Amino acid sequence: MSKVAIVTDSTAYIPDELRKQLNISVVPLILIWGDQSFEDGVNMLPADFYIRMENSKVIPSTSQATIPSMKKAFEGLLEQGYDVLGIFLSSKFSGTVQSAMQAREMIQNGQEKIAIVDSLFTTMALGWPVLTAARAAEAGENLETCRHVAEKARGQTGVMFVVETLEYLRRGGRIGGAQAMLGTILNVKPLLEMQDGKIEAVEKIRTKRKALNRMLDMVEGKITGSTPVRLAAVHANAEAEALALLETARQRFHPVESFLSPLSPVIGTHAGPGTVALAFMTGL
Repeated sequence: MSKVAIVTDSTAYIPDELRKQLNISVVPLILIWGDQSFEDGVNMLPADFYIRMENSKVIPSTSQATIPSMKKAFEGLLEQGYDVLGIFLSSKFSGTVQSAMQAREMIQNGQEKIAIVDSLFTTMALGWPVLTAARAAEAGENLETCRHVAEKARGQTGVMFVVETLEYLRRGGRIGGAQAMLGTILNVKPLLEMQDGKIEAVEKIRTKRKALNRMLDMVEGKITGSTPVRLAAVHANAEAEALALLETARQRFHPVESFLSPLSPVIGTHAGPGTVALAFMTGL
């Protein structure tokens, strides 16, 4: 029986120790800044990105993971004797899933050994199904079982987030159902959620502290009665706020696993500095 290896993209930003421990391969999305291109999380890291963003008059843009980089990742693992499960950010947010599908079609005599899952999420809401599938693979499960595990995890995962402003989502065309909040007064902090692969508006709240507290209350409503709980606080150059959020969430929800993760530069481009998110998975 072939072993299974997991491939994901850079927007999950899974902690390095887990990625290495579980043999998770990462294909980077692309950040375009003026006449320069960078690979997300490879030669453009979050710390450098947010410093540059503060001082740049040029607004970066982003692009999906490339077909050649997908094909290279798949073929490298197939050559090592693995079956491959690719789990990528929402197809309603990026063309990365399509890049993976096209790369799979280009591989001769190996397509049946590659499965693709659209996570319908990004950040660690993508990362949780990836980690769950990778742990199933480590336990010796086959490709079909790992895919089923990833799809089940997707259904038990969610992410809510607070942004400083909707302007970055508007510029990048990823604003989705939050469009209705545009034009509100400046000190309102939008509370948003990913639903069915898209960003949707939840509430408008007067201050960021109140918005983060409201987010915790709403997450509690979503996870109540379901165990175990796994949590990740994710942030765009707002580590102190995210860490405080995570500590409160740990005390309230008693997760079996939790950690802090930065937003990748590609997602930070669209969410904007100051964004704080809480990604959760229950029951697995």
